[in-house]
This record gives sequence, structure tokens and C-alpha cells, in this order.
Amino acid sequence: MKNLILLSVFTFLAFAKAYSQKATLSGTISEEATGETMLNVTVNIIELKTGTITNEYGYYSITLPTGDYTVQYSSIGYATIERTISLDKNIKLDLSMTEQGEALDAIIITTDVEKMSTKSPQMSVNALSIETIKKIPVVLGETDLIKALTLLPGVSNAGEGAAGFNVRGGAADQNLVLLDEATLYGSDHLFGFFSVFNPDAIKDLKLYKGGIPARYGGRVSSVLDIYQRDGNKKEFSGTGGIGIVASRLLFEGPIIKEKASFLIGGRSSYAHLFLPLFDVDNVAYFYDINAKVSFNLDDDNRLYMSSYFGRDVFNVNNLFGNTFGNSFVNVRWNHIFNEKWFSNASIIYSDYNYGLELEFVEFTFDSGITNMNAKYDLTHFVNDKVEMRYGINSIYYEFDPGHIKPSTSTSGINDRQLTKKYAWENGVYADGEFVISDNININAGLRLSSFNRLGQESLNIYENDQALLYNEDLSVYESADAVGTFSSSRSETLKSFINLEPRFSMAYSIDDDTSIKASYQRINQYIHLISNTNAPTPFDLYVPSGTFIKPQKGDQVAAGFFKNIGNYSIETEVFYKTVQNRLDYIDGADLIANDAVEQILLEGEARAYGLEFLLTKNEGKLQGWIAYTLSRSEQRTPGRTALEPGINNGEWYSAAWDKTHDLTVTANYELNRKWDLGANFTLQTGQPITYPNGQYEFDGLFIPTFEARNSSRLPIVHRLDFSATYTPKPNKKNGWQSSWVFSLYNAYNRRNAVSITFGENEDTNRNEATRLAIFGVIPAITYNFNF
Repeated sequence: MKNLILLSVFTFLAFAKAYSQKATLSGTISEEATGETMLNVTVNIIELKTGTITNEYGYYSITLPTGDYTVQYSSIGYATIERTISLDKNIKLDLSMTEQGEALDAIIITTDVEKMSTKSPQMSVNALSIETIKKIPVVLGETDLIKALTLLPGVSNAGEGAAGFNVRGGAADQNLVLLDEATLYGSDHLFGFFSVFNPDAIKDLKLYKGGIPARYGGRVSSVLDIYQRDGNKKEFSGTGGIGIVASRLLFEGPIIKEKASFLIGGRSSYAHLFLPLFDVDNVAYFYDINAKVSFNLDDDNRLYMSSYFGRDVFNVNNLFGNTFGNSFVNVRWNHIFNEKWFSNASIIYSDYNYGLELEFVEFTFDSGITNMNAKYDLTHFVNDKVEMRYGINSIYYEFDPGHIKPSTSTSGINDRQLTKKYAWENGVYADGEFVISDNININAGLRLSSFNRLGQESLNIYENDQALLYNEDLSVYESADAVGTFSSSRSETLKSFINLEPRFSMAYSIDDDTSIKASYQRINQYIHLISNTNAPTPFDLYVPSGTFIKPQKGDQVAAGFFKNIGNYSIETEVFYKTVQNRLDYIDGADLIANDAVEQILLEGEARAYGLEFLLTKNEGKLQGWIAYTLSRSEQRTPGRTALEPGINNGEWYSAAWDKTHDLTVTANYELNRKWDLGANFTLQTGQPITYPNGQYEFDGLFIPTFEARNSSRLPIVHRLDFSATYTPKPNKKNGWQSSWVFSLYNAYNRRNAVSITFGENEDTNRNEATRLAIFGVIPAITYNFNF
């Protein structure tokens, strides 16, 4: 018996020792030609059928039992690398990957198109390569990241020429848009005709529609995470393009060869320069600048400094002027503690500014939102089965609702600064990805978020804390009169909120090519966009949660089926999302220069649910995808008491961006080495609209009456676009290289309605409807080059 016990102990110790004999393989992957770090490179351990991918900064780490292994490094568009290693100790293996010319046109729809991606618990994520985006035909020939994303399931916008985008029935302000980790409050130029993203400066983009990891917070609908390129560390180069309405130019190169690099690029539109030829005294243009420098301080430390500055400028007959845009500066430090611990620290300043000048009434109006953001993220590569992330984030906000100033000495306008508002948002999180078995992978996380509304110079006091009253006699909502005001310092907290936000996603692999996934997320949103238009405009107002406004609370569940079949992949997902404390404005609400928005707002709820389908062909001469979304997006704002009707009598109504059916077909065909052909077809349900259903006469005036809110629809939207890319010298790899892009937007000249208005015809004195369409058929040509 004693011998049996001793044998058992020695056997246990032997197994424990064998299990403990592990080592870590780690390193950084970069491009051979430029030295640019590469994210999402797949690192496969062939013998163990396991692996990992590089993170946002090109770093990877995987801990394995000691032994001999074949390691395969692969990424779409690059030659696969295989290395045989003897992992008897920790090994750091940095590699450079070479572009593979014949694979450059591959379309990347998901983060990882390898079979292993079906096992990842991450779902509801879309990504597009910049090469694919540049081949998609768009209006006026200008490459547009946002418009490209709307061709994917679950993503839409409020119509042609509309700013912002909507994800799974959410409002445009419910999307967190990040560029190099900095928050952007507007994603478009010229009210939605172009996006703010210069495609030549972009390295990677991902759109999280659901199952959002715990490291993100602050928006209930989606996260669009975009990273700028670092710049060429090996040689000076440039790229650019000349279009019919805008041009762009970007330079990059080494500051210290293979150690430090810079990137600077600019874009500008110039169509307004030709308006005087047609006796049009208006101005409308945009410009933006992207800049970045990166330093490899040593093997374990990298420093990045990036910035963006963009502005839109409008002027109508020298009577109305409008200037607005985003800007940010970000400093980041990457540090590798050892082969298992990676960190990133960031300090970010960003702002969104809106300026208005009305010459005919002689005043200017300036408003905006500014924030300072400090964040620290830590990644622990525990082993090949577990990867953990931890982090903390702190944001200080200053909201400037507006400063009104007289523009001339004779103006009758008094100088007035609306009360500035301040807030402090914090978040701490932990999440991990766990390989439970060969068939089950889990990602689980928890985020603790807090929001403190800080003191301000003046805050209204209302009787019974009611800023909005209901007049039963007139059956209308009315703003309450303040009974007093009080002021407090910014060191005081007027109102605070603390919330837990669980995140969970799971994948069950049926086989190497098939999986079923499910996810749940809860997110709180403390910043609100108050708008009385269907899509964001510069006239909208950002306000923080506080005494009279609660944070939005979003919950979403999703489930999906994923299948790889040769060169094809299929993704099908269903989702259900609810949002509490969704704000809506009362009839007749005035947002401009409103110093007490709590007097025009009611709290309601929103919900969205639907089915998404995506069929993708990733290889061959013909590539592309078919995306279809069947969904509903609704809101409800009931009365606060049984006597109040709320909005739309407290009944559910379609959100302004609801589209029941949304079908897109996108294709790219490589005719030969010189010609690439592209096409996309869009078919959508028309937007909800509220029509008048009658009128009555009062004191000589005809007053219209309206049907229930958003109970009708604009006509069905459909459009066919074409593009052709001609590369004169496709085999040329050095020196001046160029291509021509010919596009035809709305090929069969469909006049899609963006609005229908009603009025009285002055000639016939009869009521009539007027349909407004922005675009007909639009041909365009763009000359692209690099050197």
C-alpha cells in the first residue's frame, strides 16, 4: 500500500513537471517593404492545431508545451511564412512578410478568413480591406469608408446624401467612432457626401455590431475602430489621387531608417471654385489633414504620435456662413514587459467645433465639445488557451452649447455665453478569451462604468423637479418656468451614475468549417445627441446625462450560424436589442441656442430586432458578397402619467432610419491584369415619413392635421453602380505607378426620394406633394498614383 501511494505521488509529480515545461513564442510582424506593423496576422501551430493572431500593434504571443513545432504565419495578400522551431525556452521571433502580387485583390470581410475564424467567439464584426473599398463605385468617384460599410448587413444610413450611419436599428449618435483611439463626433464631410477618413492613411477598420468587447464603452449600438498607418520606415514614398470634385496627397518615409517614420496626408474639395463661372455666389468645401510619427525606441518600447484636423466650410450669398469639424492629438506608448505581458498607454485630446455666422442678422454662434482622455490597456497572454485583457479609461468633457456674439458694432444682438457643462466619465474592465475545449470557445468580460456630472455656473431649479409640463386644457407639452438657479464649482458633483456592463460571447464548433455563436452585451451611454432631423447635422446638440437626463442603457442578444464552403463563407445572425431612456423631443422643440434642453425632452425606449445574411466569395477572378437584412427599429415615448399622451399617444412607431428590407449585391471581377470591374446593386425599403391626412380652417388659416408618427413610407430605394479600374503598367513595382478609376453612380438614373413635402400650389390654389431627389446618374473619373 505504501509503495502504491509513493508510486502515485511520483506519477503525479512527473505529470506536473511535464505539464509545467512550457515556453512562449512571441514577436512582432511587419511588412517587408515598409516596416509597417501588421495586425490580424494568423499564427498557426500546425502540430497542435492551435494558434493566435497579432494585435493592433503587430505583436503576438503564444505559450505551448516545450517541443518541436512548425509555425505558419499567414495574412491575405502576403506570402505565407513557415518556420520550424525547437521551443525548449522562450523565443522571440520577429518576421517581415512580403506582398504576394496575385493576392492583392483579395476581399477581406471578416477579421480572419481562415477556417480557424469559425472557432473564434467574436461575432457581429465586419471589416473591409482598403483595396476592396477603393474598388467600390461611389458618388462623385471619391472612396468612402462609411458608404462601403453600408453595403454590409445590419448597416445603413438615413438616405442618399445623409450624414452618419445606423447599425442594427440604432441611431447615428449611438455609434462610437474611433480613429487611432480618439473619439470623432462627426464621421462625414459636406453633410454626408464624403466620409472624414482618407483611405490612403488607413491601416485597418473593424465595425463591432454586437458582442462588443469590454474594452469598449460609451455607445449602445456599435463601435467603428479605425487605425491609421504608421508610415514607411524604409524609404520615402507618396500616394494620391485627383478627382472631379476633390484630390488627396500623402507622403511618408523614414525619420531614422527602420527606427522612426512619419506620415502626413491631406485632402480637399474644390468644386466651389467653379461656381462663380455660373454666377453662383456660394461656397461649399472641405479639407482634412492626417499626420503620424512613430518611433521604435528599442525592442520593447514604441512611441506613436498621431493627429487629425478636418473642417467643412459653407457660405450662402455671404448671408449664411457655417464652419465645423473634428480634430484630435494622440500620444501612445507601447511597452512589452516580457513575452506574456503587453501594454499600451494613451493620452488623447479631441474636439468637435461648430461655428455659424448669420450676416443678415449680424451675429456669430460657436459651440462644440472637447474632451481629454487617458487610458491604459494591458494584455496577458496566459497560454494558448487563455488570453486576458485589463484596462482603465478616464475622460473629461467640456460641453459648450454656444457663444452668441454680435458680428458688427451696429448689431442689435447682445453677447451671450450659454452655460457650459462639464462631466467626467470613467471605465475599468477585464475580459478574456478562453478555449474550453476543441469545440467551445468563450469570450467573457465585465466593465464598470461611472459618469459624474460636474458643477457649472448656472443650473435651473424647477418646482417638483419638473422641467416639462403638460397642459391638459390645450393638450400640449409646455416648458416649465425655472423658480430659481444655483451655481457650483467644477470640483463638485451634481449627479453621478455607476453601472456594471457584462459582455459574453461563445462559439460552438460543429466541425472545422461550421460553428454556432451567441452573444450578450450591456452598454451604458452617457452622452446624448439631441436632433430634430433624420440624420446628424452640425445644428444638433450634444448634452451629458445629469439631474434631468438619465443615461441610455442598451442590451443586445445575438445568435448566428457560420459556415466555410471552399471559396465561399456564409454568416447568418439574428439579434434583439432594447434601449432604455432614449430621448425624444416634444413638438415645436427649438434646439438652437437652447440653454435648457431639459424643457423640451421626454424619455422613452427603443427596440430593434432582425435577421442578417451574408454570402461571401473570397477568391477567384469574381469576388464579392450578397448582404440582406430583415429588421425593424421602433421607438416609444409614453406619457409620464396616465393623463399624458406622450409622443404618438405612447404607441410604438418606426424610427426615422428604419428599413424593413435592405439588400445589397457587391461584385468585383478581374478581367485581366490591367482591368478590374466593379458593381453594386442596392434595394431598400423607403424611410418612414409622416404625411398630413387632413386640414381645418381657423381664423382664415388652413391648419394641417397629421397621421400617426412615421406611419407611412417613402418609395422603395434602388440603385445600380458601376466602376472600372485601369492600371496601365500592372507589373511595375518601382517608381511612378498609376491607375484610372471610372465610375457610374446610379446607372439607370433612378430618382430616389429623400423627402416629400406638402404645400399649396400658388397657381391652382390646391394642395400638392413635392418629391425631392438629390442624385440622378453621375459619371466620375479619378486618377490615382503612388511613387
